[in-house]
Amino acid sequence: MAKAIHSMIRVLNEPQSVAFYRAAFGLEVAERIDFDDFTLIYLSNTEATFELELTVNKGTTAPYDLGNGYGHLAFSVEDLEAEHARFEAAGFAPRKVVDFKSNGKTLARFFFVQDPDGYQIEVLQRAGRYQ
Repeated sequence: MAKAIHSMIRVLNEPQSVAFYRAAFGLEVAERIDFDDFTLIYLSNTEATFELELTVNKGTTAPYDLGNGYGHLAFSVEDLEAEHARFEAAGFAPRKVVDFKSNGKTLARFFFVQDPDGYQIEVLQRAGRYQ
């Protein structure tokens, strides 16, 4: 059986991105590997073994074109309302909380936030399949 271990996104400003993911999701640098043309930064926390890999391509100055294929990353939290308020206070401009229902039953409660490079991140209330 396969095990998901990380997802990679390209970022322009390493300090800004690392600071965002630390403040927003408690991710810390697990490893940083510097190459001549690029740097890989692996972020993780104690909640899961899955990591976020940030790739900084040296010499790139224009924002990346995220295109129409990128979806989103997702994190689950214990208290969605408290996290939404914390994100607002931190100036992360989270979108409104959504109560996503099907046939009158809540499937998920979530909000989205955008990282410094424009990537969308879904923050879900820990419940059901979103543990």
